[in-house]
Amino acid sequence: MPAACGTLERCLRGELRPEYFLANIEELERKIQAWVEVKPRAAGHGPLSGVPFGVKDIIETAGLATEYGSPLFAGRKGEADAAVVTQLCGLDAMLLGKTHTTAFAYYDPAPTRNPKAPGHTPGGSSSGSAAAVAAHMAAFAVGTQTQGSVIRPASFCGVCGFKPTYGTLSVEGVRAFAPSLDTVGLFTETARDMQLLWCALGKTMAEPPPLRAAIPAAGFDADDTMAQAMSEAVERLIESGWQIRSAALPEPFLQAREAVTVINRYEGARTHEVLWRQHGGAIGLKLAALVEQGMATPQEDYYAALATLANAREAMAMFFERWPFVLTPAAPGPAPHTLTSTGNPRMNAPWTGIGVPAVTIPMPCDGPPLGLQITTARGQDALLLAAAIQAERAL
Repeated sequence: MPAACGTLERCLRGELRPEYFLANIEELERKIQAWVEVKPRAAGHGPLSGVPFGVKDIIETAGLATEYGSPLFAGRKGEADAAVVTQLCGLDAMLLGKTHTTAFAYYDPAPTRNPKAPGHTPGGSSSGSAAAVAAHMAAFAVGTQTQGSVIRPASFCGVCGFKPTYGTLSVEGVRAFAPSLDTVGLFTETARDMQLLWCALGKTMAEPPPLRAAIPAAGFDADDTMAQAMSEAVERLIESGWQIRSAALPEPFLQAREAVTVINRYEGARTHEVLWRQHGGAIGLKLAALVEQGMATPQEDYYAALATLANAREAMAMFFERWPFVLTPAAPGPAPHTLTSTGNPRMNAPWTGIGVPAVTIPMPCDGPPLGLQITTARGQDALLLAAAIQAERAL
C-alpha cells in the first residue's frame, strides 16, 4: 500500500505553497524554536520551485544568520552561500532561513523542542532542521552528521533522515568539526520525498532492489521499547517480501565505534582549539571538555583509529556483497525525556565512520517516535533510498 504523500511531493504537485509553511512557522515557532532566522528568498521556476527549505546554522548563507549555535557569534551574517545551498537555490528551491544547531554542532543543546514528543529532546546537532520538517515548517532541511546528527534527530522527531555516502554532497562552506567524518545530510517527511529531492540534485533513481537484509547479531543493543518496535517492524517487512536474517558483523567493524570517538575527539579539539583558548567554557561546557580531552589524545591513538576505520570499511564492503542492506535501530530508544541531553549517537557513529550511506524511516509505535536505520555499501545511495521506500510502504 503506498505511503501517504509527504510535503515535498505535495509541493511538487502544486498542492502546497510556501504560504502553508510560513503559516505553520507563525503558529508554532514560539513553541518549537526551530529557527534562528526566517527570511525567505525569492525563487524561480526550476525543478524545486515552490519547495521551501531550512539550513542548519553551521552552514554558510549569504546575508542570513550563520551563528554556529553560539552566543559568541550572535548577530553574525554569512558572507557567501555554502556549496550545497548554492546547488539547491540553483534548482529554485526557496530558502526560508536558518535552523538551530547545538553549539558548534556538539552536545550543548539548542533551544529547539521536539514537535512530536513535548519535553523530550529533538536530538542534536541538527535539531532545528529535524524539528522544522516534523512540524511542517519546511518541506525539507539540510543538516550535517559527524557521528549521528542527522539520523538520530530524524528518529526522535519522526521524519526521514538521510546521510549520503561520505563526500557525495560538498562540505564547502560548512563549519568543520571532524573533517574525516563530517557529512552533509538531509531531512524530509518521507522516504519518497527524499528520493525526489535526491533526483532533483542530479542523482540517479534506482529500481526497487532485491530486499535482502541482515540484522546484526551483536553490537546494536537497544532499550526494550526500541527492541519491541524493531521486532514488529521486521515481522512486517518479512510479510511484505523482505528476506531478513541475523548475521554477525565483521570484527573490524565492531571496533569502529570507539575509533570514531577517538577521531571525533582528536579532530574536533583541533578545529576548535583557537576558540577554546580564547573563550574557554563559553564555547559550550561539553565542547570545552572535548577539546581538553582531544588535545591530550596521543597522535598514535588517532592514527590507529584511522587504520581501524580503514579495516572496517574493507570488511563491510565484503559483507554488503552478501547482504545488500543492514537493519538497525536509528537510536538506542525514543528521545530521552530531557532537554539537557541530545541523546546517544552510538547506533549511527560506526556507519558514519566507514562512510556508507544511512537512512532512517519512522516505525509504527505508541508514544514518542522511533526510527529504523537502513545502511548499504558506499556509493549505493540510490539503491538505499529505493529500499527505504519499500520499507516505508511495508510499515
